[in-house]
Amino acid sequence: MIDPQVTIVVSPRERFSYTRESLESIYEHTKIPFKLVYVDGNSPTQVQQYLEAKSQEKGFQLIRTDYYLFPNRARNLGLAQVDTKYVVFVDNDVIVSPDWLEALINCAQETEATVVGPLVCHEQPVHEIVHFAGGESHVICDARGRRRLREKMYKQGQLVADVRPKLQRTQTELSEFHCVLVRTEIFQKVGFFDETMLNTKEHLDFCMNVVKAGGTVYFEPDSIITYVPGPPLKWTDFHFYMLRWSDAWELASLRRLREKWDLAEDGYFQHKYKILGWRRANTVYLPIIRKLTFGIKNQLFENIIIYGLAPIEKLFNRYLTSQYAKHHLKAKQPDEAQIPFPKSPETAVSGS
Repeated sequence: MIDPQVTIVVSPRERFSYTRESLESIYEHTKIPFKLVYVDGNSPTQVQQYLEAKSQEKGFQLIRTDYYLFPNRARNLGLAQVDTKYVVFVDNDVIVSPDWLEALINCAQETEATVVGPLVCHEQPVHEIVHFAGGESHVICDARGRRRLREKMYKQGQLVADVRPKLQRTQTELSEFHCVLVRTEIFQKVGFFDETMLNTKEHLDFCMNVVKAGGTVYFEPDSIITYVPGPPLKWTDFHFYMLRWSDAWELASLRRLREKWDLAEDGYFQHKYKILGWRRANTVYLPIIRKLTFGIKNQLFENIIIYGLAPIEKLFNRYLTSQYAKHHLKAKQPDEAQIPFPKSPETAVSGS
């Protein structure tokens, strides 16, 4: 039997209600040998039981915490178990397509890329609408000498059928954590993922660190995946979702990005501050409002309700994050001197 050269690390993105569909797509469409580490951050009982049963059936390693995980902590818990040449990080709401993993590995082998990202789609039907086809992420200096972030995502919102024939494997600057292959040895240079970046722009930080360390990032369109966001959410998703996209976590992440890369607090950041909480409004509250109004869509009315509820909602959101910070948001960054990756004692691990 050929020893796997890749470990797939699956971690929570924003909800748990798509766990089964995502995991089963991986096993259905991945034909080459692989290891799998599944990081389960306090999923509801039904999902927990499904994952425990599946880990016994398939023989993958299951790590569970009794608290919700922000993305970089979840990835670090998985990364600490990796002993293969490559690691692929996949969110738990992703559907993969046939030969997705083979294409990523082929690109890494043929180009010696450090990071390889697939053609990322979003929404259902899967594999039809482009979310990300490579992009830019670097720091520029403007005429006033200010360091500013340049971020751009290619082909977003376009139809795969229209753009796929024109897309080619290419070196790029950015890949997203919906799904990304990484050459494991790079972590000897860049360390574990930055756990002070709680919920946003951590992919920019990682890719810029890779390039700074002399690595390369490639886009591979022969690998296609789709992430499927809510709505709908199940009631058991709400707490995690509202914490995951909380104002406090986003502000902390943006502050860390700005300070780490010595960036000016320019229009890019001002816009992010202005739209804090937009995901919660669109995914949690807007569907509830439309149910109460029997599906009648009136944007003015919806905005009045959402803005009217905003002060109360933000107080509640602040309470959630303060409780989490009190009990769970302590420095647990792995010791970079311990790379390669020791097994973490703080979590329950099952499977083989």
